[in-house]
Formats: sequence, C-alpha cells, structure tokens
Amino acid sequence: MGLQFGVFDHIEPTPGVHLNNLYKHRLEQIEMFDKAGFYGYHLAEHHTPAVHSLAPSQNVFLSAASQRTSQIKLCPTIYVLPLHHPLRLIEEICMLDHLSEGRLEIGVGRGGVLEAYFWGSDFEVEDNFNKYKETLDIVRLGLVSDSLTYKGKFYEFDELPMRLRPYQNPRPPMWYMRNTETAALEGMNCIVVGNLADFGPNVNRFRSIWEETHGSSKSELPKIGLVNHIVIADTEQEALDAAGPAWDEYIWNLSSPRRIEAENRGLTQFLKELNPRPEGLPDRTADAERYTSNVTQDKYLEKEPGNIGESNKSAGFRAVAGTPEMICDYLDAYLETEANYFVCAFHFGNMPDEVAQRSIRLFVDKVMPKYV
Repeated sequence: MGLQFGVFDHIEPTPGVHLNNLYKHRLEQIEMFDKAGFYGYHLAEHHTPAVHSLAPSQNVFLSAASQRTSQIKLCPTIYVLPLHHPLRLIEEICMLDHLSEGRLEIGVGRGGVLEAYFWGSDFEVEDNFNKYKETLDIVRLGLVSDSLTYKGKFYEFDELPMRLRPYQNPRPPMWYMRNTETAALEGMNCIVVGNLADFGPNVNRFRSIWEETHGSSKSELPKIGLVNHIVIADTEQEALDAAGPAWDEYIWNLSSPRRIEAENRGLTQFLKELNPRPEGLPDRTADAERYTSNVTQDKYLEKEPGNIGESNKSAGFRAVAGTPEMICDYLDAYLETEANYFVCAFHFGNMPDEVAQRSIRLFVDKVMPKYV
C-alpha cells in the first residue's frame, strides 16, 4: 500500500466565529476529507486553562462526524488517559465504534500535568504517568473481556460485567503520538511532530523496533506519519501571507494561556517546564547515527516550501506554505523517509475558514492525485 493521508486538528477559536458555526465549518471540512479519500481525522484533547481546543470532548464531536461521513477513520489523538475514568471511556469507545460502524481508531497518551492539576487529577509527573499506564491496561483489557477483574493503585474491579463490546474485533486499532519507540513497543501506529530531517531516523527506528517486537509482515505494516501544517495558494507569497499570522496565533494558543495562568496563580512548580516527562522514557528524537535516513538536513531545506517561524520548542510543530507544485516537491522528499502516512493540519491559529478551505481544495485537486 502506498502513501495515505490524514488530518490533525485542534479546533481553535476563530475571531468573530460563533462556536456553533465553528463546529459546523469543521464538520463540513470532515465531509470534504471523507469524500476525497483521506484515511483518518485525528482530533486532539486539551482542557482549560488551555485555549487551543474547543472540542475537549472528542467523543461528542466525533459522534456527530460519524453521522456525516462513511469512509474516514475517526481518531481521537490522543485520549488524555489520566483524565478519563477507564470504565466510562470503555463504554464511550464502544458506542462510538458502533455509531461509526467500525471506523474508530484510538489514540492514547499522558497529556499535560498542568491540566491534570486543574482537573483535580494526579499531577505529580510519576503518579500521572502511572495513572496513564493503569488506565491503558484497563481499557485494553475491558474492551476484549466479558467481565473485568483488575487491582491497581488507582482502580479496582472484581468480575465486573462488560455489557458493551466494540464493533471491531477484538478492538479498534491504537495510536501513540510523538515517541516512535514507545509506539512500536506497544504495537501502535504513530504520529510524530518535527521536521523531515528528524523524521527520517524516527521512521527507521519505528520500523526497526516494530520488526524486532512484532515481526515484519508486509500486510500489517503500521502507520507512521509526521504532522505538517500546510497552507497552499496560487503563489508562494499568497501562501506565506496567509500562514504567517495564523502560525503566530497558533504558537501563542499552544503555550501562553497555560503559562500565564500558572504565573498568575503562583504555581511555580509548573513554570520551569509545563509538561515534564517521567524518568526512564525513550528519547523522542531517534539517534541519527544508529537510524540513518535518506533525507539529510540539506535535502530537507532544499525541498521545504516557505517555513513559517521557528520550530516551537514545546511541541516541535512547523508550518510549510507554498504553491501546489512546491508542496509536491516537499512530498517527494517526504517519501524518501519511507513513511506511509502524511498528516495535514490545514486549519490552525486564527486562520479564516475560507483560507483553510482553499488549501484543502488545492491539496485535494492538485497534490493528492499524484500520490494515491
């Protein structure tokens, strides 16, 4: 199977657009993705005091999307597991899998400890990580069991009947974001953030660890993709002019409101690092010497369309802007990483709906046909 395409979305506030219309516009976009043959729609989960996600309940929004689409996979990416009661999440996964007739795919992760603090959840980094692992164990077990027995630090269940089962057998596929080593070891598909030069070694690390752990059957290759914030126009300058303000707003939305809230409340434990990582986790960036790539830094710079701003240190995202031909050049370099999934983010920051719609139309009409 060749390259497949997905969409990553936060659903950020757009100035002057009422929330009900924002949802309406996004659902119209998802209908476009469905008809165009995109594989999956990946929706992030963030909560107040963050402002860069106006669909904090992914299941509510995706249930609406399930009734307006017929092919595209609906992918919460990721469920912030420490903030979910595992039984409630199991039940909602089963409901959404049936509502979509087997089109649900599940992303999982830890999320941020600051949001956990405001939710009254376990926000100490190691406790938060342990709650993530325990919730993941329960969800995996509960989705495939007629009854659930589990004893852990946070939850305990004794032969609890599991009345709902997912549409897919034994359960929906799973995704992990940002760390290819963790994804491969856990048997999950993976989405990475960063740039092509860093992405190439991560693809090789993912495939190498997957084959060591799960075998090398070509019929069951997992998906590995990079998030690419894409703005397309008829000229490069038009694309750059549209992308710049939206990118600046996106970066502000991504980090500033949470940090400002922590500063205003004197939460000094979060100010040095808003989302510290637990001890002993694999590095997010692959060792380039061990996992060599065909895409060098020079080749990445040669093939990249207009690069908007610097890479955000907390998230690693970048934006690329240009004409359809320039995006095709970028995709040609992308294919040299041997990745099999290309993840687009078309609508970000304060971008007007018509700008995102233009990028989507140009991508569908002039870019996708060359790669599918």
